[in-house]
Amino acid sequence: MRSASPFVIVNDVQQSVDYYQSVLGGKIKVLNKQEGKLLHAELHLGSSHIHFSDSYGKPQKAQHVQIILDCESEDELKQAYYSLSEKGTITVELQDTFFGALHGEVTDHLNQIGWVMNYFKR
Repeated sequence: MRSASPFVIVNDVQQSVDYYQSVLGGKIKVLNKQEGKLLHAELHLGSSHIHFSDSYGKPQKAQHVQIILDCESEDELKQAYYSLSEKGTITVELQDTFFGALHGEVTDHLNQIGWVMNYFKR
């Protein structure tokens, strides 16, 4: 197996990739656009990516999606944490952990994705 990446179904791919790029950085790769609507795109973050797909009008199923962010610095983690929590819901307060990481968790307002963030203090 070469890799495994999250596949997230959303109602508006363009809005989703634009929002997450504004919070997390990275590069957007457009995969499929039809009649001006973005149907599939990837947000590339370091050596990984998140694939976003349009829901094609189907009702969203209640799914529990969480994405782990392994941050390169405390500042990077705090920027993502506070940006996502601005309109989202903090599920785990930012804290130093027994496993040697600064850790926090937020559920975003846009697609209800859970973001689990760690910065390991090496």
